[in-house]
Amino acid sequence: MLCNDASLTFASAPRIVGDPTEVALLMVAAKASERVEKLKADHPRLFEVPFTSERKRMTTVHKTPEGQLLYCMKGAPEAVLPSCEVAYLQGGHVPMDESLVRRISDAAEQMTGDALRVLAFAYKTTPNGQRAPDESNSEKGLIFLGLMGMMDPPREEVKEAVQKCGNAGIKVIMITGDHKGTAEAVAHELGLFSSGATTLTGAELDALGPEEFDEIVEDVMVYARVSPEHKLRIVRALKGKGHIVAMTGDGVNDAPALKNADIGVAMGVTGTDVTKEAADIVLADDNFASIVAAVEEGRGIYDNIGKYLVFLLSANIGELLIMLSAVFLGFPLPLLPVQILYVNLATDGLPALAVGIDPPVQDLMRRRPRDPKLGIFAGLREWIVGIALLLSSVMMALFAYSLVSRSLVEARSLVFASIILFELTFVFSCRSQSQTIFRLGVTTNKYLVAAVMWELFLLFLILYTPSIAPLFDVSSIAQGDWSLVIAAGISGFIFAETTKAIAGRFRRRWTNG
Repeated sequence: MLCNDASLTFASAPRIVGDPTEVALLMVAAKASERVEKLKADHPRLFEVPFTSERKRMTTVHKTPEGQLLYCMKGAPEAVLPSCEVAYLQGGHVPMDESLVRRISDAAEQMTGDALRVLAFAYKTTPNGQRAPDESNSEKGLIFLGLMGMMDPPREEVKEAVQKCGNAGIKVIMITGDHKGTAEAVAHELGLFSSGATTLTGAELDALGPEEFDEIVEDVMVYARVSPEHKLRIVRALKGKGHIVAMTGDGVNDAPALKNADIGVAMGVTGTDVTKEAADIVLADDNFASIVAAVEEGRGIYDNIGKYLVFLLSANIGELLIMLSAVFLGFPLPLLPVQILYVNLATDGLPALAVGIDPPVQDLMRRRPRDPKLGIFAGLREWIVGIALLLSSVMMALFAYSLVSRSLVEARSLVFASIILFELTFVFSCRSQSQTIFRLGVTTNKYLVAAVMWELFLLFLILYTPSIAPLFDVSSIAQGDWSLVIAAGISGFIFAETTKAIAGRFRRRWTNG
């Protein structure tokens, strides 16, 4: 209770302030009916040697009501035991010999093996005024009291998040100041360990040279008993191997590692202001699962940008090729300026916006990370060029065929309706470059369905309303000509879906050997 910076009051309602570990210790004291605040008031703190990740222990000095000095220490067992000369055992003081140290260490190992965070406690008293307390005399000649294990279980959603990362090709590495046994037990619980994975402690890391560490850095899944300086070394080693590294942290000393990482993630609740300033992202809820959710959201947004570009560029390039082809072949223009303007308004408006907010596809978090050196058009150029050429070829063939037996206005009307239908059906194929629309589900993007239905309604309104048709220089389409319009209009959709189905079959056959 005294070697503790947290506070716990029960004035009107329980009020807890401080580090979760220290709060847990106060809760234990409160359950033992100890009056925490009164005890602190009766034993004012005179001196403190604060906890650091290097020292792994904390010591405070207090004045007792009897006028003595009370020295209190808590910390990692391996950091506390060297400061102890005797142990309080069975109501008496027992010399701290090698046998007793081994018994205590074995007990601590057993607790860490059960995924418990273990703290050791020690104290001593001296007459007041004998010597002013300082760091040199505050951590010597103590009496070992015992060990306390506490469970700090991962949140329920973390295991699923770690599994998602594995499926998505993201390697998760645990870096902790906890004991090696505790870290390994938690890592096993989360499913972090894979074949050939190893654990490395801070002391073992210090013993490795740069070249030695570079050889094994990709095999280490858990780092235990590390300091913030080790985090920086880990980041640099992984980046040197060509990895994109995201590092989390909350303490002031974590700032250099976060700054050097490709993506620094600071804790929004427990993180210091220095850490938040150094980071690229501040995690509002300090939840690892939120990072994975952000990755999934980012992949979805990136995917949707690609879908948007495929749809717009293939359609617009195709329209441009139609006009250029007509000029070079000596044909009349297949579309008038007002018709081109409406086609772009109809297809580049609501349908394009709807595909830009498409729900993520099922395999989004089962893909390997993309190469950051590749641009957004990687893998999309073939789609854009192929669909643009198909659109221009089909529409020019339809226009040439229509001019033989129909007026120019009727031919343009057929091309006008066919282009709109082509783009309104092909937009469904843009939702995925690998999965067919029948696997995705036609109605899974309700905004897109609504946008397409609205544009089809407007198309029929333009074609069959006598007062509107002249504004666009079109005529109504005869019932027998709709077979031509539909055939030309769905050609892009059929081509895209067939290509995806054939490619998917080859992928599955290749995967199955």
